[in-house]
Amino acid sequence: MTLAEYGNSVMPLAMRGLEAKTLDPYLAGWRRRVVPSLGHLTPRMITHGAVDRAANTWIADDSSRSTIKNSLAVLVRVMEQAVRDGILERNPARITGWQHQFRKAEDELDDPRSLALPDWATLTRLADALVARSADQHRGWGDVTIFAACTAARIGEVSGCRIGDIDTTNWLWTVRRQTTPSPGGLVDKGTKGKRARAVPLIADVRDLVQHRIDAVQGREDARLFTGPRGGRITTAVLRDATHWDEVVSSLGLEHLRRHALRHTGLTWMADAGVPVHVLRVIAGHGSLTTTQRYLHPTRHSITDAGDALTAYLRAPRSPNGPQPEAM
Repeated sequence: MTLAEYGNSVMPLAMRGLEAKTLDPYLAGWRRRVVPSLGHLTPRMITHGAVDRAANTWIADDSSRSTIKNSLAVLVRVMEQAVRDGILERNPARITGWQHQFRKAEDELDDPRSLALPDWATLTRLADALVARSADQHRGWGDVTIFAACTAARIGEVSGCRIGDIDTTNWLWTVRRQTTPSPGGLVDKGTKGKRARAVPLIADVRDLVQHRIDAVQGREDARLFTGPRGGRITTAVLRDATHWDEVVSSLGLEHLRRHALRHTGLTWMADAGVPVHVLRVIAGHGSLTTTQRYLHPTRHSITDAGDALTAYLRAPRSPNGPQPEAM
């Protein structure tokens, strides 16, 4: 019996005594985070390490503190019931340290530019190293890394991308929020999906995308990026399959997390001169303040701003205000 099956069978016992206002977020955490991350394992296979990796994945996916807390709380209750049933000797869901990791992730957002890769050569070197370090040397590990960085997307969003989301005429990727129940009855988010948005696909990734579209004969419901066995590529899967931590350390990129690929794309777009209001839409940020963290005005850009204002003020003007141009 898997954890998902066991948890669903004991849920009334595990959740007894909770008020409705607490029960609802607990059950949401169970359906949307615990089951997708750990539901395929049996209760005996749930370890402190497995729970810790799941919590770190939720942090990397930008889940809020309360969301992670509720997801762990419901898991603790289900695992406590497994202890009472004699399946386990102790509760493996009682982990510590995740709040420290959450604060660290929040601190990094104060200066996301510092987490970005410096250039295209470093990105391709990272992608090649990940492929080489993986046991199967599956090219998809490198492709998903490049695609995430160039589209400023989360790994979860990239793994949810389907062929039908790609407009190869205008080379745009529509990042959607998928809420259709999957065959297992769970909501398959497909992406983290706070906001649907359109993301441009630069020339450097178009051949990569076209190759994958051709590989599935353009089938619209096929996922664009999958693992060697056809499964979804999550942040945890990418880390484990490619020995991410070892690879980034060997390249001198110890600071780099999977989520930093998104920071890379947004930093590059900001440096390329993408207007902040456009960058906000591409990123899917709710607040312009969040997007502004990626801006880094240089002395040259400030000088250009002064020159532009000077030219504007010195332009000849009619005393009666702007006049229509002669046709």
